[in-house]
Amino acid sequence: MSKVDCNAYITRRIPQQGIDVLTDAGARVEVSPHDRVLAHEELLAAVRGRDAVLCLLTDPIDAEVIGAADRCRIFANYAVGYNNIDVAAATARGIAVTNTPGVLTDATADLAWALLFAVARRIVEGDRFTRAGEFHGWAPMLFLGGDISGRTLGIVGAGRIGTAVAFRARGFRMRVLYHDPSQNEALEQAVGAERVGLDTLLRESDFVSLHVSLNESTHHLIGPRELALMKPTAYLINTSRGPVVDEVALVGALRQGQIAGAGLDVYEDEPQLKPGLAELPNVVIPPHLGSATVGTRTKMATLAATNVVAMMRGETPPNIVNPEVLQ
Repeated sequence: MSKVDCNAYITRRIPQQGIDVLTDAGARVEVSPHDRVLAHEELLAAVRGRDAVLCLLTDPIDAEVIGAADRCRIFANYAVGYNNIDVAAATARGIAVTNTPGVLTDATADLAWALLFAVARRIVEGDRFTRAGEFHGWAPMLFLGGDISGRTLGIVGAGRIGTAVAFRARGFRMRVLYHDPSQNEALEQAVGAERVGLDTLLRESDFVSLHVSLNESTHHLIGPRELALMKPTAYLINTSRGPVVDEVALVGALRQGQIAGAGLDVYEDEPQLKPGLAELPNVVIPPHLGSATVGTRTKMATLAATNVVAMMRGETPPNIVNPEVLQ
């Protein structure tokens, strides 16, 4: 394949295989030396003079950053979501935006189930209890949790990840409800899922798992009213985006026993948590680990880099989200 003439910048260290895709194609690559999110001024300086920027979901690529990227032809997001990028501003300047869909579906679906099991069966609470030396033997009433097999799973957002989560419910003989603007016939045929309104799903589900993208219509999709509709024995799982849930309302619902528990991998003001959340025993809160497997993060890196190389070669990137810039 032909070599590319490209000055590429990566905003934070990614798996080496992704960097190799760029360098093997002839790109000159600079990686941020800081293992942290760049400050806005640092990001503005870093993107100047670059032909391509491989960025992360934690990088706010706003209109000012896009304006500073005076030579940039592509912002390749190392994520399936791209709500961190002002796509309209990029499109107006003829800059392609790409993402990494598909490769993290199974890892995120697995993590949703890990959260479901952890919070329902009180694994984290029990682990802390044992480590503290408080376990003195089996007891009939020790850490009683919620049943999973045969219960009702509600999927909010039946795209790739939501569907993958629902498919896994077959092994637990669960009834599956889903809420989505579009009918998912494959899901209905595979697990007998029923498409229902959001309120019905919230009222009838024992587990509610969120898998929607973040936009104006999904911001605080789950707030005080929605939490009040859920069963007091139900659990909320969120592996989508933090602002989909009103975190202040969730803290209140968990504290008051309005719902039984929650498993969160994303947060409204990530990495900060709303006051009181970390102190609650009935919530499991890992640090955004949805795609955090060696295989998945490596695939994300190589796919993001492949998008860059394709753009530099004058080809259509495999995962472009604003194809109109190529017309």
